[in-house]
Amino acid sequence: MAKSDSKMAIIGALASNVAIAVVKFIAAAITGSSAMISEGIHSLVDSANTLLLLFGLHRSNKSPNAKHPFGYGKELYFWTLVVATSLFAIGGGMSIYEGVEHMQHPEPLTDPTWNYIVLGAALIFSSISFVIAYRAFKNGNQGKSIWRAIQDSKDPGTFAILFEDSADILGLFVAFLGVYFGHALQNPYIDGAASIVIGIILCTTSFFLAYETKGLLIGESADPEVLKQITALTLSDAAVDYVKPPLTMHIGATSILLALGISFKKELSAEQVAEAIDRIEVSIRKAYPDVQRIYIEAKSFAYFAENK
Repeated sequence: MAKSDSKMAIIGALASNVAIAVVKFIAAAITGSSAMISEGIHSLVDSANTLLLLFGLHRSNKSPNAKHPFGYGKELYFWTLVVATSLFAIGGGMSIYEGVEHMQHPEPLTDPTWNYIVLGAALIFSSISFVIAYRAFKNGNQGKSIWRAIQDSKDPGTFAILFEDSADILGLFVAFLGVYFGHALQNPYIDGAASIVIGIILCTTSFFLAYETKGLLIGESADPEVLKQITALTLSDAAVDYVKPPLTMHIGATSILLALGISFKKELSAEQVAEAIDRIEVSIRKAYPDVQRIYIEAKSFAYFAENK
């Protein structure tokens, strides 16, 4: 997936979340709805989170230097983990707290008309943001189910927005049910319960987001199919006798580090081996532009036989 697709999805989510947060808090102030306050908190946290994702995306594009020779690609992973933590602690925690507080000290709800207007507008904005993020995400994951694509994705910027927007839409339905049944049954406890459910949704979302980001942060390999193709590509060179299974690690959403152990034909001179290494590197980079760092170690076949 292109970084521009990821950035577009994040900017779309930011614009949506800011607009929704404002109208939700206005509606909550007018109606006194606990679920609407939780939804406002939810959108405010989402707005801050999208800013963090944009910051992480910006930082991940910094050029390598002496202190960080492999660049700053993993900064996006770090800030996505921060987003997951804030979604749990601030979004989920405060929503659950607000719901419990409202159930302990229930207040009668006023005219719900504003709530319905805001929830409808929020659903439209959240749906638009979700569609933008979904299209950007599927762009680089053709032919995969959504869950498989999320598991395989190395760009948390877009799937973080997918998680958040999904939680938004689900939370809006819960808020609607809380407001509707709270008024229909004249029971303010239902509204408080809806706030707690929204908090649980946010906590669950943050857990899955943190889980998916953890592997990337600690160092995740390239796709197994890519590894097979790199091995086949290397073996296709006439100078190569044997290739150890490639070692790879994503050091950014579109940046892979590759370490190859290769046994070359015995009859080759040092100059021919050097030419073969250059040739292999060019072939791999041409086939897989994301493989930006390649380290090849030339060893004898006997060495590989002993260290399998």
